[in-house]
Amino acid sequence: MELLEFGLTTTYFMFGGQLYQQKLGTAMGSPVSPIVANLYMEDLEQTAINTASEHIKPRFWKRYVDDILAVVTKGSTRILNDHLNSIDMSGNIQFTSEEMENNSIPFLDTKIVSREDGTIKTVVYRKKTHTNQYLNFQSHHPLTHKLGVVCTLA
Repeated sequence: MELLEFGLTTTYFMFGGQLYQQKLGTAMGSPVSPIVANLYMEDLEQTAINTASEHIKPRFWKRYVDDILAVVTKGSTRILNDHLNSIDMSGNIQFTSEEMENNSIPFLDTKIVSREDGTIKTVVYRKKTHTNQYLNFQSHHPLTHKLGVVCTLA
């Protein structure tokens, strides 16, 4: 535990020739960061769901890292969003929400479309800001990460 705490609280980085110490959160690119972030988010979401009143409790809830897809009663999105934002006492986690538009909603790299017969279909979705750039091959990432991007896209 001491080693984990040391690794999480002594993060330094260089920007514009200046050395900085990260004061909040885990270091991007650190192997332990996704694990710690996932554990924190899991605890946060369990607390949020367990303390939500019945009329705003999601009927469906799926999360990938910090993106959540939830099915809620019509008209309760804002109330649920406010409830989620009240759980993190540090005030550092800020949830935002989107509602279905034209019977569809984006989630990760997909668009979920609700059909008239009650079924759903998914299609590939790219945000307007998508640049088709994934990982610069000249970056200092390990070669396995660079090759992983290519394999995933293929």
